Amino acid sequence: MAASIESLLEEISGVDDPIEELQCLKTALLSIPLRDLRDSVSGQRFNVIFSLLHSDDKEQVELCVGILERILLALGPVTLAQSYRAELQGGLTHPNDTVKILALTQIGRMVEHPEASTEILNNHDILAATICCIGEEKMDVAKQAIQSLSKLSHSKPGLDKLFQTDLLKVIKDVMATSDIIRYRIYELVVEISSASPISLGYCAKSGFIAQLLGELTGDDVLTRATSIEMVTSLAHTQHGRKYLAQQGIMDKVSNMIKGADTDPFSALYIPGLVRFFVNLAIMDSPQQVCETYPVFQNKVFVMALDPDPAIIGVALDTLGLLGSTVEGKQVFHKTGERFKAVWLTMSKIAGAGATELRVRSLDAISQLLTLQPEQQTEDLLALTESWFLLLSNQPMDMIRNISTQPFPELHCGAMRVFTAISTQLWGQKLMINTPSFMEFILDRSAGQTKDAKDAKFDLVGSLVCSSTAAEILGSQHYIRLKSYLREGAYYISAVAAVSTEGAD
Repeated sequence: MAASIESLLEEISGVDDPIEELQCLKTALLSIPLRDLRDSVSGQRFNVIFSLLHSDDKEQVELCVGILERILLALGPVTLAQSYRAELQGGLTHPNDTVKILALTQIGRMVEHPEASTEILNNHDILAATICCIGEEKMDVAKQAIQSLSKLSHSKPGLDKLFQTDLLKVIKDVMATSDIIRYRIYELVVEISSASPISLGYCAKSGFIAQLLGELTGDDVLTRATSIEMVTSLAHTQHGRKYLAQQGIMDKVSNMIKGADTDPFSALYIPGLVRFFVNLAIMDSPQQVCETYPVFQNKVFVMALDPDPAIIGVALDTLGLLGSTVEGKQVFHKTGERFKAVWLTMSKIAGAGATELRVRSLDAISQLLTLQPEQQTEDLLALTESWFLLLSNQPMDMIRNISTQPFPELHCGAMRVFTAISTQLWGQKLMINTPSFMEFILDRSAGQTKDAKDAKFDLVGSLVCSSTAAEILGSQHYIRLKSYLREGAYYISAVAAVSTEGAD
């Protein structure tokens, strides 16, 4: 096979229009398993393929990119750095974006390898050109450049090169291009900062993080909205949260939520501020965050009653995320009538209105009602039961009626609510005491989409796995549920299959 590749390369170099030969080479390369391809391409020189990238013929360039993707993937990072460094550097300034992405991807591979990365770190021009790619118009190019450069944060020499040489000026010059590019640089900074406390220190010392944090309180509301997303990403790591706390950012965001009431444009950035605290609560402690920053919890409750569907949606998602934890449930319960008003609103939204909001409300309800077996204390079981019964006068019928409406996503949302209560003793008792409910669960004709079948199967599986289901539901129902589970989500009985064929 190596000989045939060599002969194809010779044929390509000897013709003016190599499209057919390039297609043959690409087919040959794809026919070789990647594990065997390294032996076939080692020792070959593919300069002719790189040279053919310099063409106005788009088909030719795309074929060359496809060939090089396959070949370079088979070669080790050290071989790439030693043999094709100049060619890859040229690819960074190529007019075709797919060539740029190819070069950036390979540079990313090299900087991850200890030996190959030394070759790249010693080449100022490659790194400068990679940084400049962040300023390219096409987002795919910029994303790949960010991804490749962020890998430099895995080593001290990489961090030194980026932040303690004149490459820092290159970064700042690219950053000054436009608002859009500035936020791409922030994205790179956050990626690098998230790697370790040491890399965060480099980014902080360079002044980038202080600049980002300063944008939180800028005059431009869109800038404010984008910056809070970046800061939230920074808070995904423990060392990031510690740094933000030291800088007083939690208090600053809390004050921004307070001040939003008098800002007519606050709807543009309030969701981001709320998500910031949701992230803190999930990462650390819902109780601690809600008690330390009560304005956050109050705002979520207010948002749930807001007429703006976009604001309501964020509130529902937040209530679900916080309420999925035991601490979150307890925090909400402590607010008494305030949460009761929110819960009743969630019930109304689930029952009527725009489908998307109904689904988000059902998902939040299911998260708030879910208790894992090890969490099922007497107090928490009493709490989830009281919430479920508060949904309506006949909550079982309410959720079942929602599941029968001609919207698959509503059916699945309703099934998730039933699944949430299916492991709890009171939930199983409601199921067996609700007329025809077990027949409803076992009826395979309801909900014909894949997602609907999966949702019903999850409910059945949850019941079968419960240690109390056999006793509460009765042996007859339990045996039928086990049969349903054994047959699988997509089982069609012989009678049903014959009936369907007759109808056809």
